[in-house]
Amino acid sequence: MKSTLSALALAVSLAAPAAALDLEAMTDTERALFRQEVRAYLLDNPEVLMEAIGVLEQREAAQQADADRQLAASYREALVNDGHSWVGGNPDGDVTMVEFMDYRCGYCRRAAPEVDELVAADGNIRLIIKEFPILGEGSMLSSQFAIAALQLHGDDVYKDVHDALLALRGDATEESLAQLADVMGLDADEIFERMGSDEVARIIAENRALAQQLQISGTPTFVLDDQMLRGYLPLAQMAQMVDAVRAEDS
Repeated sequence: MKSTLSALALAVSLAAPAAALDLEAMTDTERALFRQEVRAYLLDNPEVLMEAIGVLEQREAAQQADADRQLAASYREALVNDGHSWVGGNPDGDVTMVEFMDYRCGYCRRAAPEVDELVAADGNIRLIIKEFPILGEGSMLSSQFAIAALQLHGDDVYKDVHDALLALRGDATEESLAQLADVMGLDADEIFERMGSDEVARIIAENRALAQQLQISGTPTFVLDDQMLRGYLPLAQMAQMVDAVRAEDS
């Protein structure tokens, strides 16, 4: 409703001469006639309102992009060098992609193979995964399991666990995670003990605090250097964004 009213105001400014916009200088009768004329004009020319809505959306998108750039720059160190997140792809890549993800998020699952394909095909992207469980107990258990696996067994095992959790059917429970640990040759008791540690809790809390500071409330959310992508984007468009980031940096 707010955006529609803003677009209507913009449409009036597009449709009416500048002198007619000084409503305070009009008499009540002139103001009523002016409003009638504007309404009639918009009813006869609805494309003006659609044009105004398009212009407003472009302005809002540009303002959001600028705000996102400022946020990404302000929290750059926490994004790319927190000391606890998994780092994959090319550690020396010229573009860093940070993903905030949740294992129960359908769009995260959809994006995962495309992100892997992009990173592999490009060869010069540094990928950082931020565990960001926001969709309930199953999400929390999965992130705790993944972080514990990373701490106990390192990067390669984490990536295998990460992929397996994204492919897991049904909700993650202690029973299903114990079965997953067994299938992967991991000590479930050891992992469960680490899952409940203060260190794992601290990492998740830090990721959530960082997401709040960046105004991230959904998954997946990607940060490409100083650009933020809120939501799923197909592989081809994501590759275009990487190219755009490189062009800006060159």
